[in-house]
Amino acid sequence: MFDTLQDRLSKAFRTLRGKGRLSDADIDATVGEIRVALLEADVNLDVVKDFVAKVRQRAEEVELSKAINPAQQIVKIVHEQLVEILGGHTRNLQFSKTPPTIIMLAGLQGAGKTTLAGKLAFWLREKGNSPLLVAADLQRPNAVTQLQVVGRQAKVGVYAPQPGNGVGDPVAVARQSLDIAKRHLHDVIIVDTAGRLGVDEEMLKQAADIRDAINPDETLFVVDAMIGQDAVTTARSFAEKVGFDGVVLTKLDGDARGGAALSVATVTGAPIMFASTGEKLSDFEVFHPDRMAGRILDMGDVLTLIEQAERQFDQEEAAKTASKLLGGGNAFTLQDFLNQMQAVRRMGPIGKLMGMLPGMNGMSDQLASIDDKQIDHIEAIIYSMTPAERADVSILNGSRRARIARGAGVEVSEVNGLVNRFVEARKMMQQLGSGMMGGLPGGMPGMGGMGGFPSMRKPKPTAKKKKSGSKVSGNPAKRAGVVETTAPAPSGAAFGIPQASAEELEQAMKDFQLPSDITRMLNNQ
Repeated sequence: MFDTLQDRLSKAFRTLRGKGRLSDADIDATVGEIRVALLEADVNLDVVKDFVAKVRQRAEEVELSKAINPAQQIVKIVHEQLVEILGGHTRNLQFSKTPPTIIMLAGLQGAGKTTLAGKLAFWLREKGNSPLLVAADLQRPNAVTQLQVVGRQAKVGVYAPQPGNGVGDPVAVARQSLDIAKRHLHDVIIVDTAGRLGVDEEMLKQAADIRDAINPDETLFVVDAMIGQDAVTTARSFAEKVGFDGVVLTKLDGDARGGAALSVATVTGAPIMFASTGEKLSDFEVFHPDRMAGRILDMGDVLTLIEQAERQFDQEEAAKTASKLLGGGNAFTLQDFLNQMQAVRRMGPIGKLMGMLPGMNGMSDQLASIDDKQIDHIEAIIYSMTPAERADVSILNGSRRARIARGAGVEVSEVNGLVNRFVEARKMMQQLGSGMMGGLPGGMPGMGGMGGFPSMRKPKPTAKKKKSGSKVSGNPAKRAGVVETTAPAPSGAAFGIPQASAEELEQAMKDFQLPSDITRMLNNQ
């Protein structure tokens, strides 16, 4: 969603690189680029004016730091201002001291309230709560049926006493749900209310009546992030007539310009609490203003990436797999590799995961071209193997590989490539693990345990066999009969080399001879 804004801001910051100090002209040019970038992103005009004025003021007043260059200082200022207009800090749900906690969802028709109700219920269930969905949208056709379907997918309870489609009293349904939740020990109630194609008095009155009937602990206004400034206008009207505690952004994975996301918190004064980033129930996350600002400025969002990994990877299984991979031998098999690859895929599209890493803005085209179907091909190849073949790839001869290729519908070369890459990757990780484990007993300061890397370890000197026959030493001291045994270094000797007397040095100089080839060359000159 923020690709265009990322590109324009990156272009604005790029012109500052290499400058030792910022002049007034540099600040004017950069601020102008930022203003154009925000306006093109469909950010509210008042928000843009305030944002640009604060950036300019801070850029002019900031004391030049010796630790970072001017471009980094401007990026830091813009990052902090972005965090401010996105809400300033993370706002979590406020749970009631006496359950159930009542959450009311409101918004325009088509904003995604019903689907978001299921996502929120699924998220709460994963957190250990017992949510109940309440079908109070009795206006939109099949809204009740849709909520029941979403509830089954999220494996949560749904209270839908009325068929909907214009039949039933939504205020009475919402009021009755309180007793139902207490009776069935639900600690959270999520009330899905009706929307309209636009803000009208009937919608606002119904929302106000439901609010007065159930007295919700949290009222969340659902905003479609793809409809731009109209979403902000709707949110302002609803905030004035009904009021709400927080905003939920839906369709944040779309290709719109993202102006609503950057404007709604400042215009309404309510923080953005959650964001829907996809079609799956699990594509739902707490909104962190600092992380979103980092994504916009191409700083990445590693913390969210780690949280997604923690949800998909079982720690005990991950530890077992790591011990197999780093332990040596063939303990790490293709089946283990397949399990890890499937866990990564459950986190989301590979391109989306890569986009959370810092500095990926310049590779947007490459990330967009990543085809997750390649993982399907890898899965098909591994599934075409027998359990014995997955456990030991060394038994894969030519006929076995041809059979696997036919079963997976690929060429034999693809099977060969997968096996070869797997073996090389396993070998590299085992060498890395051996080096890491070997370095622990010896202690880090001496770096004495890096033996796991053959290329980094010096080979042990091997004793050379003495060649038969006499040979004249090239060392004058040895020819003079100096003792060759290594005696302990006298006190004051440098590097363990004994100090010679004046007579020994004089005799050594007399006996010193250049090699015959060099002597001959000098005589010919």
